[in-house]
Amino acid sequence: MSNIFHNKDLSQLSFLVTGGAGFIGGHIAEYLLKNGAKKVRVIDNMVNGFKSNLAVLHQYRNFEFQEGDIRNLDHCQKACGGIEYVSHQAALGSVPRSIKEPFYTNDVNVGGFVNIMKAAVDNKVKQFVYASSSSVYGDEPSLPKQEDRIGNCLSPYAVSKRADELYANVFANVYGMPVIGLRYFNIFGPRQDPDGPYAAVIPLFVKGIINKTPVYINGDGEQTRDFTFVENAVQVNVKAMLTEDPRAVNKVYNVAVGDNFSVNYLYLTIRKYLGSDHEATYRAPREGDIMNSLANISLAKDLLSYQPTRKFEEGLVETIEYFRRKYEHNE
Repeated sequence: MSNIFHNKDLSQLSFLVTGGAGFIGGHIAEYLLKNGAKKVRVIDNMVNGFKSNLAVLHQYRNFEFQEGDIRNLDHCQKACGGIEYVSHQAALGSVPRSIKEPFYTNDVNVGGFVNIMKAAVDNKVKQFVYASSSSVYGDEPSLPKQEDRIGNCLSPYAVSKRADELYANVFANVYGMPVIGLRYFNIFGPRQDPDGPYAAVIPLFVKGIINKTPVYINGDGEQTRDFTFVENAVQVNVKAMLTEDPRAVNKVYNVAVGDNFSVNYLYLTIRKYLGSDHEATYRAPREGDIMNSLANISLAKDLLSYQPTRKFEEGLVETIEYFRRKYEHNE
């Protein structure tokens, strides 16, 4: 990640990244450390985190790791001590998991959110940025998705993320905490989890094609997504944490590229790049899924100076290469 997304001296600033042993959080923490932040602390309970992601961060002397759970308020208070900026990425992702385990999803994504926000208020954190999700748009049919038009939630996961947005608004108004929410659209990239029951689609496709194991596409594959390379998510988190524009805070922003592609196109592109004719197996549509997803990103461009640096195909090549190296070394 060679692009620079800040114009402040980070050497005097301290950051907390919740869920920093995970995919997006790990990339954010790495960016801050690489660019000389005074302190980057990560709290993670290692349910979705990986020791390999922490190994990347442990190379930097200004890195601190706290094994802890955001469902525990004491852990949150300790994590926020001496911190100026919070990037809250810790969550239980996955629509299917939320349908299977609604209590667990709510516990982490809503209960944990309130804990970390309250700890941020108590410790006088300067700015709080958190991950929301495009799933909050639910059954709102219009495209592209615009921040002020949302529909009915279609899954417990979507409800949990919408609840976070409502809580964030209340914390901003009641406690005066500057808060910014980021609605992620299908973030992908290196170090995304290719294993486990709720693995993301791109690493699953690459893994299946390379290993010649079954690859499944839900529904007819014509559903579209605004696939967004992880570097773009890092950019917007950094800019949101550091913005001093009063118009930019206490808002929620779409984080995407503003293009959409079908799952079938995604699969065929990966297959072609890998020089494979491995066929996918189609199965029933997934409960709670949105059919089409495309973001209007003009608000983030206007108020956060967000400008996607990596388009879909470019990010996809980097991601495929990462997983190809990973699997070819393993075999």
